[in-house]
Amino acid sequence: MPVKILKRNVGSDMGSVIGQRAGKEPGIRPEKCIEWLDLHPEGSVLYISFGSQNTISETQMMELAKGLEESKKPFIWVIRPPIGFDLTCEFRTEWLPLGFEDRIGKQGLIVHNWAPQLEILCHRSTGAFLTHCGWNSVMESLSQGVPLIGWPLAAEQGYNAKMLVEEMGVCLVLARGMHGMIEKEEVRSVIEVVLDKSEDGKGESMRKKATELGEMIRASVEINKGSSYKAMDDFMSTILAQTIY
Repeated sequence: MPVKILKRNVGSDMGSVIGQRAGKEPGIRPEKCIEWLDLHPEGSVLYISFGSQNTISETQMMELAKGLEESKKPFIWVIRPPIGFDLTCEFRTEWLPLGFEDRIGKQGLIVHNWAPQLEILCHRSTGAFLTHCGWNSVMESLSQGVPLIGWPLAAEQGYNAKMLVEEMGVCLVLARGMHGMIEKEEVRSVIEVVLDKSEDGKGESMRKKATELGEMIRASVEINKGSSYKAMDDFMSTILAQTIY
């Protein structure tokens, strides 16, 4: 079957949804991330990444850092230079609160450049994902039952966030855009809500819905059975047939 060709490059831990990255230089050894995650309780860690092509302003970065520190919640932050700087340039400590990296100690893991996102989202300790709501990131997160904190920055990301909040109930929006105002108190409050495990809390409700969606996503790509698998197989068969004739 044509789709089997595609399946060879799909990560098995994802329930066969998204292929593993290739050709990216990691800012940290994947093993170090996993070892760090292993030290934390299930569903307790916030993962933060705005994708490879997006970033936020210096002011936003400063407030995000302050809110993370005040939340006392463990986190992994894939951090890049703020708006106005080349995303590939060396990161400057002045873009974060004075002494931030020293103070967070075991609370946070700062990653420069790129992190093994798939492995992080698959880990039992990861409880939420602060994301720009790019569709690839959304699918990776939901396929693992991880709820989202949205910060749409450009293009269709705002529409994605709206759907995730209003139709799916798996996301809480923290901010919008690259220049919008944000306060550390908002950051802390949203993190606390989403990572809260109270049975009747919003965070737990989001987690349950994300888990249900994850099961649906994995089922849809099951070999020879899933609806997405069959649709892609039919599509590839049609393309190949037209090419032959």
